[in-house]
Amino acid sequence: MKFANVIVDISHQRVDQTFQYRIPEELQGKVKVGMPVLVPFGGGGRKVKGFLVELTNVPEFDEERLKDIEMVEEKGNVIEDQLIQLASWMKETYGCTMIQALKTVLPSKRRVKSRKARVSQTSLPEDEEWHPEPAPSLNEEQSRAVEGIWQEIHGEKPRPCLLFGVTGSGKTEVYMELISRMAAEGRQSILLIPEISLTYQNLQRFYRRFGRRVAVVNSRLSEGEKFDSMEKARKGEVDLIIGPRSALFAPFPRLGLILVDEEHETAYNSETSPRYHGVETAIARAGLANAGIVLGSATPSMESFDAAMDRRYAVFPLRKRARSGSVLPQVDVVDMREELREGNKSIFSGTLAQSIRERLEKKEQIILFLNRRGYAGFISCRSCGTVMKCPHCDVSLTSHRGGRLVCHYCGYERPMPDRCPSCGSPYIAGFGIGTQKVEAMISREFPEARVLRMDLDTTGKKDSHSRILSAFAGGEADILLGTQMIVKGHDFPKVTLVGILAADLSLYSSDFRSAERTFQLLTQAAGRAGRAGSRGNVVIQTYNPENYAVSLAAKQDYITFYKQEIQYRKMMGYPPAGEMMSLLITSPQEETAEEFAQRLVRDIRREFIREAPVLIGPADAGIAKIQDLYRKRIYVKHGDRQVLLDIRDFAVRFTGCELQIDIL
Repeated sequence: MKFANVIVDISHQRVDQTFQYRIPEELQGKVKVGMPVLVPFGGGGRKVKGFLVELTNVPEFDEERLKDIEMVEEKGNVIEDQLIQLASWMKETYGCTMIQALKTVLPSKRRVKSRKARVSQTSLPEDEEWHPEPAPSLNEEQSRAVEGIWQEIHGEKPRPCLLFGVTGSGKTEVYMELISRMAAEGRQSILLIPEISLTYQNLQRFYRRFGRRVAVVNSRLSEGEKFDSMEKARKGEVDLIIGPRSALFAPFPRLGLILVDEEHETAYNSETSPRYHGVETAIARAGLANAGIVLGSATPSMESFDAAMDRRYAVFPLRKRARSGSVLPQVDVVDMREELREGNKSIFSGTLAQSIRERLEKKEQIILFLNRRGYAGFISCRSCGTVMKCPHCDVSLTSHRGGRLVCHYCGYERPMPDRCPSCGSPYIAGFGIGTQKVEAMISREFPEARVLRMDLDTTGKKDSHSRILSAFAGGEADILLGTQMIVKGHDFPKVTLVGILAADLSLYSSDFRSAERTFQLLTQAAGRAGRAGSRGNVVIQTYNPENYAVSLAAKQDYITFYKQEIQYRKMMGYPPAGEMMSLLITSPQEETAEEFAQRLVRDIRREFIREAPVLIGPADAGIAKIQDLYRKRIYVKHGDRQVLLDIRDFAVRFTGCELQIDIL
């Protein structure tokens, strides 16, 4: 007799284990690993759903004590062994329950009734024939990268490959050649791209190359459409799945390659349990499948580039733009302190305003990027650019009610100063401006300009991203105004000017990665200009032109930025120079949250006295109260990741408050 080990569909640590059941005679030969099952659980005739994760001939208990499986869903999705192993890895790495991990890696199971095919902005129209086009010829750099990556993937000890290419260097062509080679070997590929880049125009490039051997997964598809895409992957009917992080779990039978475009994007990291890191998980899945893994970016994450410097990753550079005649743009950095001294209080510097007028006269297009990422109410001096920072953590202090400036890492606070401590200027305040206000300013100063605005307010409806981007690509507007969503991988040949408004905002968020995020955003934004032959121009407006994140982004000099930033990380013990974990405590009572956090810090210090972790806090979280829940945060730093994992396992046993844990 065979026995089934089952994970029950109850997301609670106390039942986060396998339970063994007998397989009745009538189900012998029908059950497979991964099948959804219905099993008796507990008393009172209770039935719960579960997933069969192992078949065995060895009973763990007296056979008479074991209960029978009630039912199996024979038409359900069978989990591949690799995906079960991946779920187990996620459970151990991110501290979730096994059922949470299984639900994440399982493809959607809801099939919908057949209906008339419709044309979607991000899916292949069923009534339109696509005939694959021949592969374009690669330039010397692209060919060298393809050959190098191919050899690494097929080597004895393959490493993750970092495709480090400047904006416009043709990383997509490298991806497509690798995908094509994998398909020729009978193996499939997964291409992860940020959700915002899943536009019909971008996907067309893959449809033209691979025809109907492409499937798409994204958040705007229905459950039935997602199911169909995953079924095509399972049956081997497609060679390529394209999508955001959920596409990583496509059940390909012969997975050969995972590509992560714009690998630095934090959108690949899950914000709900299991709170997994997309790149880490992609590397883990590639390892289980004996598949290649390629990470592509013009501005790699510090973690990825540090791994390349340590030779844990193989790195393949693309230093030139691929399109003939296309070169990196001319960048002007404008000191907004000087503009203020000269009496210009507009959000547009003289340089930017003049450049906009010139482009409008030439009928060329303009992108205006309002950098609001990480904005959290920091306070700065308009005269000298000094930002109020924590003396202990080197992150900006955040403005709170009652005139307090607070550090969200350690809890340090001070009153709001009347004058700048550096220059004595009274012009000290928070910076706040939105896209709607900027749009109104554009209308006043450039009334002839046709403007499209792209932000959270204008992109709430289905396919709104694609409609706005398509309209701009089609020449229906002169200026595209927006936040970070407009600078992620889009290619607009007619854009010759990019204006970056308030480059400092993301620089002074209360996050140790703020300089990295700023450099990435500014570099990516600048990369949108001049991609069709004529050299583009970029105007970066800043109150701190001397900051290395700003000055080096203007030069598109990632290597120098990395060298400076890694020294800061080493000095402070921040990743990737050290390991760091966040503990977020929430409770309806502020006193309860504070007492719980203090007890947690005290007990961790006592339990791990030999390991001597560095604990910061507890302090109020960035947003101290959400939906009547008070939030306290603790940071833990240590050089050994395993120590952090041991502390995590110790912390989850505490009761009394909700606890959310993230490895940063």
